[in-house]
Amino acid sequence: MNGGEDDPFVKDGTVDIHGNPANKENTGRWKACSFIFGNECCERLAYYGMSTNLVNYFVDQLHQGNATAAKNVNNWSGTCYVMPLLGAFLADAYFGRYWVIAIFSIIYALGMGLLTLSASVKGLKPTCTGKNGCHASSAEIVVTFISLYLIALGTGGIKPCVSSFGADQFDENDEKENKKRSSFFTWFYFSINVGALIASSVLVYIQLHVGWGWGFGVPAVAMALAVVSFFSGSSLYRLQKPGGSPLTRVAQVIVAAFRKFKVQVPQENELLYETAEGSGIEGSRKLEHTDTLRFLDKAAVPIPTDDIKGEVNPWRLCSVSQVEELKAVLRLLPIWATGIVFSAVYGQMSTMFVLQGNVMDQHIGPKFKIPSASLSIFDTLSVLFWAAVYDRMIVPLARKYTGHKDGFTVLQRMGIGLAISVFSMVAAGILEVARLNMVKKHNYYDLETVPMSIFWQIPQYFLIGCAEVFTFIAQMDFFYDQAPDAMRSVCSAISLTTVALGNYLSALLVTIVTSATTKNGSLGWIPDNLNRGHLDYFYWVLAVLSVVNFFAYLLIARRFTYKKAKGVILSSDIP
Repeated sequence: MNGGEDDPFVKDGTVDIHGNPANKENTGRWKACSFIFGNECCERLAYYGMSTNLVNYFVDQLHQGNATAAKNVNNWSGTCYVMPLLGAFLADAYFGRYWVIAIFSIIYALGMGLLTLSASVKGLKPTCTGKNGCHASSAEIVVTFISLYLIALGTGGIKPCVSSFGADQFDENDEKENKKRSSFFTWFYFSINVGALIASSVLVYIQLHVGWGWGFGVPAVAMALAVVSFFSGSSLYRLQKPGGSPLTRVAQVIVAAFRKFKVQVPQENELLYETAEGSGIEGSRKLEHTDTLRFLDKAAVPIPTDDIKGEVNPWRLCSVSQVEELKAVLRLLPIWATGIVFSAVYGQMSTMFVLQGNVMDQHIGPKFKIPSASLSIFDTLSVLFWAAVYDRMIVPLARKYTGHKDGFTVLQRMGIGLAISVFSMVAAGILEVARLNMVKKHNYYDLETVPMSIFWQIPQYFLIGCAEVFTFIAQMDFFYDQAPDAMRSVCSAISLTTVALGNYLSALLVTIVTSATTKNGSLGWIPDNLNRGHLDYFYWVLAVLSVVNFFAYLLIARRFTYKKAKGVILSSDIP
């Protein structure tokens, strides 16, 4: 779609990266998004190409045990989803999403390059040393982890900003274009999984059969292409000017409210302080008053000592919009919390599912073996399938019955995904029960692999993929839509921390389970030889937690209050 004076995507005040008016030829929003899709596809190819099989790298190259490797992967992955808080803060407060994506992408590419060197250059490449078995040297481990955590830092600028930056290209004040924004999130997630598809199929095979140097080198090249793709669309992008430190604005509301602890909030909302024009926050619309969290309204109650005739001191008196910013974020937190258990379930694909697949028959025919980590391709295929089906078939069909423009509300969509995730853990648990029964029946305890096809894992991967389409995509849309305009990167980062905490929760569960089940000489549920363990018990724990989490979500979602915004967002160049 090309732009021009009649381009419905272009709005007054919008400029491109060079500060030129954006209402010129060839500035169609979908064209701008194509570069964003290319960036995300390549970046996700790099990330999943490196992370999908990382647990096996720790086991085979760094010579770590199963439980240690799983915890290290969970902790690193968790950090990848905590760092977005830093990137998001810098984007919303100072630099804007464009420059944060640009700077952190370069850091990401440097981390990928160092990881490639650590897996291929003599002196950095892990080798088998030690009299009592193989042990990587301290220097080799340090270089590996430095590169991994450089990558984690790089993801901190990309993850919270790219989806929001893409959604910024659509005018949400126009009903037609706001509807297109919802489709953007679906196709954005589709592009993520195109990269993941290549990673889980081609790159995992390269790592195990060609070498880790090539296996990490190709993702490094993909990350370089991601940087090129992003910069290539610079002349087309619409930018949102940063609105200043969101943490400062939040702190001002809290301080002002506590200063007026004894002040009564008037019943008439018109008596609360609000700026005459706009929200008073650059790049943000006014937010209408809501009746929740009434204590915070004290910050907007004018009293004689505020001297509102002069310059307003925001540490004493805040506008209704500023108070509602904090309310909007606080209302998101209960929904956010219910995503943690879901993310713990999702994280099993890169840890326990891989370890479970390692002890199953990986053969396709007499000679070819499929790497266990490559089974995540069925999660990716599931996402690609359900993303297209949802957007093209389910939404139009549901729209006829619900009357909602998107078929389901984002909260309904998230709830459906949480319910489906329960069945993915049930499927994994049932498979492990069947596998252990075969081990017991035929005394396969000391076999390296049990003669049960790894393809029995497909249902658990497929179900998680289906759950992703409902939960993760809706989560991106929800946290963008319900976030205050000047805090969208931060709120996207907050949503991503559910993945971090899910990984940390998984690592904590592994630690607790290992500690509790290895007493008195017992091997525990997750020993190095899974044939003598009970991985199924671990899956049942996650299934029960998922059920409890689902019902908690239903209670929270029914009571959720949506934000009420008015006015238009003005876009501008970054000074």
